[in-house]
Amino acid sequence: MTAQLDSVPAVPGTDDIRRVLTEIWAELLDLQPADVVDDASFLRLGGDSVLTVRMSALIRKRLDIALELSDVRVETTLGQLVELVERRSTDEPARAWNIEIARRDDPHSTFPLLPLQQGYFVGQQDGWELSYESAHYYLDYALDGMESDDAEDALADALERLARHQPTLRARVTQDGRQYVLAESDPSALPRVTLYDLRDRDEREIESTLADVRRDMSEHGPDPITGPGIDVRLTLLPGGRGRLHLGMSLLTFDGWSSGAMNRDLLSYAADWNATLVPLSIDFGDYVSSLSGLSRTEAWLADREWWWDRLDDLPAPPALPLVADPKSVRPVTMGNREARFSADEWATLRAQCTAHDVTASTVMLTAFGTVLARWAGHSDLLLNALQLNRLPLHPDVHRVVGAFAATMLIPLELDPDASFAELAASVQSVSSEYTSHNLVSGVEAGRELARRRGSRRPPAPIVFQSVLGVDAAMGGTASTDAGPLGTVDIADYFHQLRTPQVALEVRCFELGDEVVTVFSLVDEIFDEAEVAVAFEEFVSTVHELAAGRGWEAVPDLPRAGAPVADDRMRLGLLPDPPVNEHSGPPIDDLEYTVCEVFEEFLDVPVLDRGGNFFALGGDSMLAVRVVALLAKETGAAVAIRDFLDDPTVAGAASAVRLRLGVIQ
Repeated sequence: MTAQLDSVPAVPGTDDIRRVLTEIWAELLDLQPADVVDDASFLRLGGDSVLTVRMSALIRKRLDIALELSDVRVETTLGQLVELVERRSTDEPARAWNIEIARRDDPHSTFPLLPLQQGYFVGQQDGWELSYESAHYYLDYALDGMESDDAEDALADALERLARHQPTLRARVTQDGRQYVLAESDPSALPRVTLYDLRDRDEREIESTLADVRRDMSEHGPDPITGPGIDVRLTLLPGGRGRLHLGMSLLTFDGWSSGAMNRDLLSYAADWNATLVPLSIDFGDYVSSLSGLSRTEAWLADREWWWDRLDDLPAPPALPLVADPKSVRPVTMGNREARFSADEWATLRAQCTAHDVTASTVMLTAFGTVLARWAGHSDLLLNALQLNRLPLHPDVHRVVGAFAATMLIPLELDPDASFAELAASVQSVSSEYTSHNLVSGVEAGRELARRRGSRRPPAPIVFQSVLGVDAAMGGTASTDAGPLGTVDIADYFHQLRTPQVALEVRCFELGDEVVTVFSLVDEIFDEAEVAVAFEEFVSTVHELAAGRGWEAVPDLPRAGAPVADDRMRLGLLPDPPVNEHSGPPIDDLEYTVCEVFEEFLDVPVLDRGGNFFALGGDSMLAVRVVALLAKETGAAVAIRDFLDDPTVAGAASAVRLRLGVIQ
């Protein structure tokens, strides 16, 4: 690995720029500088979209040049990047962000939730169909060779040091949807370790206890509204074995943060004297710096770009259902899982490079072809989970927080195209849409739902890939955990609960292997159809890794749009009817509702048929409206009841129902 360079002069010349960029690429891609040539793309040399995040941050740090994520694509060659950085260093500014991160004067003051955090927050209030009491991810994995008598103290010490190093472990969320960080001195600030000592138990009792712990942590995740956003437990087993259990709230941690936090926790556990490089910023500093983003030219341009395209976006995959999502109350999501060996994954990556597409793009394309056959149409709207760490500071990639965002992405799969042609098209579309990432999928989705007149999730099928994160974090994590023994990452159990999602495919690394998982709401799908779809997806990836299938034309439906039939289908379900109301408010209660609407919407509300969302409201404001209504009327209306009829008259009716008043 090449050594890091100090920053070059304030106005670097072309040779300096090329030298620094060459060193950055060599460092990120584990190459010798001589291997990095001008006409080679980042992708051809082994890069991917995740590593471009680190690349942008390193360019900002070492050249003092601010690049947007949209500037640096995997298809970019070194020569093209040199020219771009040279222009940026002279007279061609990036899009007008005018954003600099600075330490907040009060590190414990509240700051807003980011859009995806808002979605999770509302979901935890039972605001959406497919909601849960907590949006969280649960993981446990095996430990071997533990020093069992010292393990609990080592883990507790590591967790305390980590919570001091990463303030997000001390984060809380207020009832009205803001977040803040508790001071280290607060007695409730630091998360604690729960211990299960099963060293003298028999195998039957061990299995029963582990099942109980997993059920508890899967069904009842940590909630930063009431306590820490992380739940850490340790099980001691006979023979120096054990398991580390981690529950992480999606309100406070994203996928990148989960990996970073786990690495740091084990680094502290492995060495009582370990010291991590201090962070210059925290998540609150980052979020607060974005407070003016929606007033910048860049954000307004991205919103205009999205708003011009929303009416032409396709429908979500019309997957056949066995139950209406509004009628079910899922407790956890089911998993279908497959692993690809290190050798197979290496050959697939080589095939991807030969076809000039990323591995994530290939997984997304394979998923899209399976969905198209399952749904019966080839134009599909998906949600893609994005890392979304804007390269505003060199420490952004080391900070733990809920940075992630969703992005709406249309797949328009040509039934006459080969798989290689489909993948190239998907990558092109993904790059184009990612280049307008300042407006998130949550924000675009709210507007799309408003235009379509629907209160159902506009894109409930999700694709998530964190392939390449290990490389972006500096390589595969160490398996040495000191008194906790050796980590066996291949022996794990996991569970996801994320609101508004019917089906999510996740792709992640497991050392040199790769895992792909279908996480879905089992209650709404036919089990046999899910099994067929998952097998098709896995088989497609196996074929591509073997070099077969790239030039084949997948068997895709000719219909672009969904075709209604006698089956219940996702995206074609009607919204529950909203009662028609009109005229002026009929009593004092409806006048009170009008006043509450006006306070949040800053528009006059004079009609009892005034619809909160049509007047400019969103789900986050709806939570605050319900809270204020409870204060003004004494009736705690459920969010879901408010959303079922979000008019002045409907809200008043929900209040009367709570108060037991018959109208």
